[in-house]
Amino acid sequence: MKALILAGGFGKRLKPLTDQTPKPLLEVAGKPIIVHQIDWLKQYEVKEIILTIGYMTEKFIEFLGSGRRYNVNICYVVEDEPLGTAGAVKNAESLLKNEPYFYVVNGDVLTSLDPSKLLKALDQTTIGAIATVPLPSPYGIIYSDPQDRITGFKEKPSLREYWINAGVYAFKPEILNRLPEKGSIEEAFEKIAPEGKLKTVKYPDIFWKSIDTFKDIEEAEKTLAQKRILSTIYEPNRT
Repeated sequence: MKALILAGGFGKRLKPLTDQTPKPLLEVAGKPIIVHQIDWLKQYEVKEIILTIGYMTEKFIEFLGSGRRYNVNICYVVEDEPLGTAGAVKNAESLLKNEPYFYVVNGDVLTSLDPSKLLKALDQTTIGAIATVPLPSPYGIIYSDPQDRITGFKEKPSLREYWINAGVYAFKPEILNRLPEKGSIEEAFEKIAPEGKLKTVKYPDIFWKSIDTFKDIEEAEKTLAQKRILSTIYEPNRT
């Protein structure tokens, strides 16, 4: 099983940290984001990792090498110019077109979700499955009764009436024919969705965090330290 990790972004919102280190190599809870991802994916029979890179490519190659240290095989697809998320997947077509299906993961996502559920959603009429999670509220919620007396508080709840793209996908190779050579994967989804060829798999009760800002790093480290969520998912086995 192969997984492509989209790791070519500049991480501008995390400057100055990303001036010297690409975002997927930033440490969260003691190890780089991308190592968390590799350890997570290994638990779901992923042995082949494809990294799409373009910013500070030598840092990835120097740090991860062939992947042997992590008991996976890693290969690299280098972008000469930014291609966007859809273009990055399309750029790796030669490595994916003969697979029955494959995963794609944003390079800044930490999660405990089970990606194999996405594969089960790929029926005869579907070419892609998108993991979705409840919208995390950026603010605390105040509850009140009909007389406007406050009855309680809840800090930054998940808003389960709204679902957002979790940045984890399972695709059949047919998706490659629908992706542009440059552009975002969300724009491609908007064109494919009316045809009924995409499905969502909802994950209401899992750990998920997209690392975009300094605050995201702090919150992820706090959660992992308190609950040790990811450590219950995998035990890294390296040689």
